[in-house]
Amino acid sequence: MRLLLACLLLAAPFAAPAQEYEGLEVPYVPTPNQVVEAMLSLAKVTKNDTVIDLGCGDGRIVITAAQKYGARGIGVDLNPERIAEAEANAKSAKVESRVRFVEQDLFKADIHEASVVTLYLLPSVNARLKPRLLEQLKPGTRIVSHSFDMPDWQPAAKETVDGRTIYLWVIPEKMGR
Repeated sequence: MRLLLACLLLAAPFAAPAQEYEGLEVPYVPTPNQVVEAMLSLAKVTKNDTVIDLGCGDGRIVITAAQKYGARGIGVDLNPERIAEAEANAKSAKVESRVRFVEQDLFKADIHEASVVTLYLLPSVNARLKPRLLEQLKPGTRIVSHSFDMPDWQPAAKETVDGRTIYLWVIPEKMGR
């Protein structure tokens, strides 16, 4: 038992910092660059898109969208250290005029201007986020998730990249329009 406790205490400084989303812990685990590229490709991002990354971490998804496609990007994260890192990364990549980062709870973030939303969140968070996405996003908005699907929503496309699954959904036309 002492050995187990010692191992846990030694490993703690190396664990990814967790973030609280309305009582849910979400670890910070960066999306590998090849998966970022595949997510943006699957969403068919263009210079006319606004990509919003919910739980943006170091900002790599919106930064890549700005660099490679000329898209505008908004990263949302609760952790001020991740926001500072993302801003520094955007400056290094010389895309700070195309992206911005907001320190905010993803359940409270303004997402209405997105034409693409990217996610790498736990399944329980995706499930809670799904009604908000369907309600607030315009028909045709693409949602791409790394590793985790949405309950009761068939993806429009699904790919495996480097052993990781990515999912694409498209916001449908609202009934009665």
